[in-house]
Amino acid sequence: MKAWRVNELGDPREVLRLDEVADPTAGPGQLLVRVLAAPANFPDVLLCRGEYQIKPPLPFTPGVELCGEIVATGDSVTRFAVGDRVVGNPVLPHGSFAELTVMDEANAYPAPDSLDDAEASALSIGYQTSWFALHRRTQLRPGETLLVHAAAGGVGSTAVQLGKAAGAKVIGVVGGPEKAEYCRELGADLVVDRRSEDFVAIVKEYTDGRGADVIYDPVGGDAYAKSTKCIAFEGRILTIGFASGTIPTPGLNHALIKNYSIIGLHWGLYQRYNQQAIYDCHDELTKMADAGAIKPLITERLALADVADGVARLGDGVSIGRVVFHP
Repeated sequence: MKAWRVNELGDPREVLRLDEVADPTAGPGQLLVRVLAAPANFPDVLLCRGEYQIKPPLPFTPGVELCGEIVATGDSVTRFAVGDRVVGNPVLPHGSFAELTVMDEANAYPAPDSLDDAEASALSIGYQTSWFALHRRTQLRPGETLLVHAAAGGVGSTAVQLGKAAGAKVIGVVGGPEKAEYCRELGADLVVDRRSEDFVAIVKEYTDGRGADVIYDPVGGDAYAKSTKCIAFEGRILTIGFASGTIPTPGLNHALIKNYSIIGLHWGLYQRYNQQAIYDCHDELTKMADAGAIKPLITERLALADVADGVARLGDGVSIGRVVFHP
């Protein structure tokens, strides 16, 4: 089969190679899956650079989520059968940027019938992250104001949709007019272009000086620092990731005097400590997708040959919305 592999760490455009490799096999409790669609995610960029918390041995195939069709099952598989369409996460070093990959049965979920392959492939990491962030970690309430950084990105776009579905007023912060238009299409009530506007002043004006009740931050760096200037009394700042490359150092004295919370979320830990919570979340997301309350907006549907360029553009911050590859 064909698979993109990283033989040395570095920029995705330089280190990814499309190779002919042996087909993987499903071990006990695993699924062999024909990849139907695989979206690009920021962790794929970090995997190529060797900067992700998971460091698979070289060579490896990146790609952390997918929609696929089961072609074989290992021993002890009980939840799925050959021919089922599933979404979820592959077992590294066999990532999803390949024609075939392997999934642990525990990390696979039924693909919603209401979504096509590309849409379904983007339903796991981003939407699960935002669902846990907004509903489990911060308990976002109807009528509250939610500020989403990188609101046109992979996880940010899911936070916009889930925030609106929860009844919140959503402010999306993006970089550039094209991303601003995409964010409006997602349903944001107010969109701020950080390249030409000061989101701190705009948030304060929009909320009559109160500030945002929940701030969703997958960026870190300056985005986090400025967020502390427009967080509401008893507000919650969600730390999701550090796409800026800068990990902020919070001033806890500032959190004390302004009475706000700093809340971390690492979605992958639920796979280790509370797998049932992920199953329950997927069931809820499936119901929402079937009802039309959420729908991944796919901006690019590319061939397998385009993986290196697509992942590199994501890392450069120039892609808009979800970029999905179809082997």
